[in-house]
Amino acid sequence: MNVDGDRLREDIERTAEFGAIESDEGRGRTVRAASEENGEAREYLVERLEDAGLDVRIDAVGNVVGRWTPESADPDLPPVAAGSHLDSVPEGGIFDGPLGTYAALEAVRTMQEAGAEPERPIAVVSFTEEEGGRFGSGMLGSSVAVGGRSVEAALALEDDDGVSLEDALESIGFRGEGRLNAAGWDAWLELHVEQSERLETVGVPVGVVTDITGITHCDVTIAGEANHAGATPMDDRTDALAAASEFVLDIERAANEVVARESETAVGTVGSLSVSPNATNVVPGRIECGIDVRDIESDSMNEIVSRARSSLARLETSRGVETSLEREFDVEPVSMAERCRTAAREAGEAAGITTMAMHSGAAHDTMQVARVTDAGLLFAPSRGGYSHTPKEWTDWDDCASATQVLAGGMARLAGTTMEG
Repeated sequence: MNVDGDRLREDIERTAEFGAIESDEGRGRTVRAASEENGEAREYLVERLEDAGLDVRIDAVGNVVGRWTPESADPDLPPVAAGSHLDSVPEGGIFDGPLGTYAALEAVRTMQEAGAEPERPIAVVSFTEEEGGRFGSGMLGSSVAVGGRSVEAALALEDDDGVSLEDALESIGFRGEGRLNAAGWDAWLELHVEQSERLETVGVPVGVVTDITGITHCDVTIAGEANHAGATPMDDRTDALAAASEFVLDIERAANEVVARESETAVGTVGSLSVSPNATNVVPGRIECGIDVRDIESDSMNEIVSRARSSLARLETSRGVETSLEREFDVEPVSMAERCRTAAREAGEAAGITTMAMHSGAAHDTMQVARVTDAGLLFAPSRGGYSHTPKEWTDWDDCASATQVLAGGMARLAGTTMEG
């Protein structure tokens, strides 16, 4: 089986036209979930799925599924599914999402042209709102597909303008019926751009993911006392920003120590900071900040959060501030199924394509699907590690190589035999 790299490129470049933005740094797009641009991208995908002879269904939250059931397959067997998403972050790149979606379709077309005879049906999937740029916090469609969120709750979500997901999907013609059930799949594979530079550094075209990082977000408040910057003596201040500066460094120190002692994949970031009243001539009275903690080990994530609480307790004593920490978002790390990893690894060997085992430091729909069925995740190199920016780029040859491995992995999982 040999994938058609030109056909794959054509689909990705056509999709890049929807929501395209002007950029001096590459090729970018802004495609918010259930927007007009997203509707155009969806319509193009449906056309391509139907052109390949797939039976297309849309569920109630807009998840798109194209099902291929050749004569060789038992229609009653759980299918092997693969895909990704079509939405993007604001001013994002052209590969994040579309590569995985169209690689799955190209894998099916490749099997069809090679006369492959899978024992199981194969499904190509595009999930709704993976990025979380408009409705919710991300991985929306996949969270519904695994039963983690109800259809009703998802449809009721509103964007910043008060438009519900239900109304937005209706407006683009993609408010379908029923609920896609990922638990009914035999296995799932997703191809995604790496969003880091490990593959590029070692010159390997395909990564086979072992684990997807867990994610914890904490909201922290540090309250001091706002006062006049000129009239308040230095020894009579309760400066919330000064306290927060110590806290930020404590988080960095905690993460570095956890990396050195427990888990080299752990990271901790204070990524947002809100200062009040935020005036040059006023001692800051209140700070709100957000912490992002990630790792493939839950214990190390918990350790960094524990260290954050200890830092705040120390600051209350040493600086007289009042503090709070709410762990408002918490997703456990997940491991990829061994049989999915093996299928991808063997597909690479059969095609003469080198693969490398690695973990994922970013969240993907696959981490949702892995909670209800066997799942695997593949990476293609990101030039310079750029993603979520017009600088995002994956060489077309690498796209084709990674798709070749995806196709072989899907074929193996579906119990495929070849004609002749």
